[in-house]
Amino acid sequence: MRLEHGHRASLALTLNFVAFAFALSAVTTNYWCEGTRKVAKPFCTGPPVKVKQWFCIRFNSSNINDTRLVQYIFETGEEKFLLRKFHTGIFFSCEQAVDMNGFDCRDFSEIAPEHERGVLWLCIVAESLYLTLLFTGGALMTLEQCPCFSIMNKLKLSAFAALCTALSGLCGMVAHMMFTTIFQLAVAMGPEDWRPKTWDYSWSYVLAWGSFGTCMGSAVTALNRYTKTIIEFKYKRRNIEKSLMIKQKMMELDFPEQVWDMYLTAVPTDAEAPLELPVNGHKPSTGTTYVVEMDNVPEQQGEAYC
Repeated sequence: MRLEHGHRASLALTLNFVAFAFALSAVTTNYWCEGTRKVAKPFCTGPPVKVKQWFCIRFNSSNINDTRLVQYIFETGEEKFLLRKFHTGIFFSCEQAVDMNGFDCRDFSEIAPEHERGVLWLCIVAESLYLTLLFTGGALMTLEQCPCFSIMNKLKLSAFAALCTALSGLCGMVAHMMFTTIFQLAVAMGPEDWRPKTWDYSWSYVLAWGSFGTCMGSAVTALNRYTKTIIEFKYKRRNIEKSLMIKQKMMELDFPEQVWDMYLTAVPTDAEAPLELPVNGHKPSTGTTYVVEMDNVPEQQGEAYC
């Protein structure tokens, strides 16, 4: 599908904005991974209630300090354990509270293995570079749409925008892979009070990789537009140089100016068609193939084609 220059620029800019929105949403949320933790139910506190509290264990008697009473619980086996939900991001890891209402969050750097915390900080730096370069590329693409710049300046802006967007995609890919590695190490070597029973990647993780995909799509579109424009410029320059060489050849052979003017009017509009010359000063009909024989021209010194 062939797109015009303006459409390509708009497509690259749209993909850039989508990638930036996805990346910003992924980094600022804590749903990269989610799962459950198996923990023992705590003992219930406070006065007894009529409704059974399923998230804690209550003794048969509320008078716990009375040593003459036999204290026992009704929960057995798996009933003594509770599955708490948790979700984790780059900055924080949140787990359901003891009463199962709300979430308690703590810094993910406290959960990551101590010898891998440097990699976590590199991941944060890479994500910051990803957002910064992606925003810079979008800003350059927006400036490129401004009509106050010349064509060459727009080409330079397009090249820098494609470069910034491609570099941001590489930084994002490295950052996402580093977080994946750190989280898996935390699952295997993290603190006992955090290790999950089950876990999987969540919607923030999908947004992060979706942002990477749209970012690279924006970079490829911008680079393709820049490359196509450069090729068109080179092709037009080659045609101009070819026309000038033909004119110089005519001047060397003492052709009158009328022949050059008729040649210009006879040049087809299709850029792919071969360049043609009039024969004997007359423009042939459209579609007629003709050749100018220049070998005999020097022999006719006093004559010229009219």
